[in-house]
Amino acid sequence: MNKILISNATIINEGRKFRGSVLIEDNFIKTIFEEPFPQAEGQVYDAKGKWLIPGVIDDQVHFREPGLTHKATIASESKAAVAGGVTSFMEMPNTIPQTTTLEALEEKIENANAVSPANFSFYFGATNDNAELLKKIDPAKTCGVKVFMGSSTGNMLVDDDKVLETIFKESPVIITTHCEDEYTIKENTKKAKEKHGDQIPFSKHPEIRSAEACYLSSSKAVELANKTGARLHILHLSTAKEMSLFAAGHVCDKKITAEGCVHHLWFDDSSYEEKGSLIKWNPAIKSSDDREALREAVRSGRIDVVATDHAPHTYEEKMNPYIKAPSGGPLVQHSLVAMMEMAHEGIFTPELVVEKMCHNPARLFQVNRRGFIREGFYADLVLIDPDRKWQVSKENILYKCGWSPFEGQEFHSAVTHTWVNGSLVYNEGEVHDTPAGMALEFNRDRNNENSIC
Repeated sequence: MNKILISNATIINEGRKFRGSVLIEDNFIKTIFEEPFPQAEGQVYDAKGKWLIPGVIDDQVHFREPGLTHKATIASESKAAVAGGVTSFMEMPNTIPQTTTLEALEEKIENANAVSPANFSFYFGATNDNAELLKKIDPAKTCGVKVFMGSSTGNMLVDDDKVLETIFKESPVIITTHCEDEYTIKENTKKAKEKHGDQIPFSKHPEIRSAEACYLSSSKAVELANKTGARLHILHLSTAKEMSLFAAGHVCDKKITAEGCVHHLWFDDSSYEEKGSLIKWNPAIKSSDDREALREAVRSGRIDVVATDHAPHTYEEKMNPYIKAPSGGPLVQHSLVAMMEMAHEGIFTPELVVEKMCHNPARLFQVNRRGFIREGFYADLVLIDPDRKWQVSKENILYKCGWSPFEGQEFHSAVTHTWVNGSLVYNEGEVHDTPAGMALEFNRDRNNENSIC
């Protein structure tokens, strides 16, 4: 039996901050001690002065495998993830081939089993012509169905209203949506081309992928969910206007939930002058008023989960002119420290960061025995030094693409250790090359005695 004691930490969990120790036996948290601290057999980590939190669960990443492995791989990005305190990820279906068949879904799971130091699950991608497969999805093993209600690659834009309603009615798992109105975006792009030709400034991105484009699509998704009774989770919200669509309150009391992303909470449209294509995301980073509304929605509970939409491209691809530069960027290594930096600035509290990045993803998706520091739960744990200043540089970036929109940024805290299923996978700058991750399991019945709601 493998025993590990993390001793003398400041534990941040379920709204509390207290000194304590955690005993790990094999894959699980065996015992949580408050003072006094016990003596123990096995390996002991003295965590005095450090924060111990549950591992982050990122509900939206693009790890690019299969088919786009020049940008990223499951192995490379999961290593970056655990270095950033992300112990579980849910990966999107717009790979090559797309994850729109059960066979493609199983192949991703098999690959991750062989290489990932982090836990994993994969979305099934909805299209205009695969709705009949939804009934065959195993809800205990699949995190959700992804619906692109805005422009996407290949045939993954679902723009047939009858198909959309069928998906919303029949999905046995949570429906997650990318919401931007395609017609509005096309019209705005046409106007920008007429004015700027091939030299559209990146600062026009929030005008092209406008607040109105977002609201039209998000409101349509909410209306459809209310009509069908579907369990809906809208991803990467970016506007103040959209916040009116969501209720404040506890995530377990909702059927329609909202995700905010780190880049929309950190940057605003003034950042395009310095960062240009490096912060070109879809939906676009918008105004400072939008950013403040999103931050307030995190605090009030209108936004339930904070994630990354980690979506790397090569630096060379990003350096193209506006029309050809792909949208998206890498974030999993820096999402937790960026949120803790905002806590350092007084925008959030550390307890709220843990709620939005660890507890609520587990509650929302009903992830089995993860997302909390509780006895009997999997030992997915992260140590943070809250007083260690460091700067993001090419030398410490672990993404395969080799760049970050945070390059040059100084943070006041650092992830020092990460455990996944009781295995130490990250230790003071070194990622252990071990596939410690497991496929996530889901308990879909919120009334079940094992539910975390």
